Amino acid sequence: MTQIIVLPHEELCPKGALFEAAPGTSICDVLLQNDIEIEHACEKSCACTTCHVIVREGFSSLEEATELEEDMLDKAWGLEGNSRLSCQAIVGDTALVIEIPKYTINMAKEGGKK
Repeated sequence: MTQIIVLPHEELCPKGALFEAAPGTSICDVLLQNDIEIEHACEKSCACTTCHVIVREGFSSLEEATELEEDMLDKAWGLEGNSRLSCQAIVGDTALVIEIPKYTINMAKEGGKK
């Protein structure tokens, strides 16, 4: 099992979190399994940026992002060099420290029906 630390997020995880994750699981699935309700508007199909996270520690242990993920990340709010879509980043054997950005861009929610 791999240790995951989630830094405090005002709405989703005010005190932060620490838990173990099975290697081979996406960061998004790990967060959801541990009651951190990160948005995932495209149902984890790499078609939006709502599950964007910043990997503060352990980034180099993740497999490289695909070209599709990189293209989607270009649209994310608060993009950094160590940003990933949590639905595409797969946990390995190295501990990770994850930050969930304060804001997310959800076209369905923000441009939705009135």
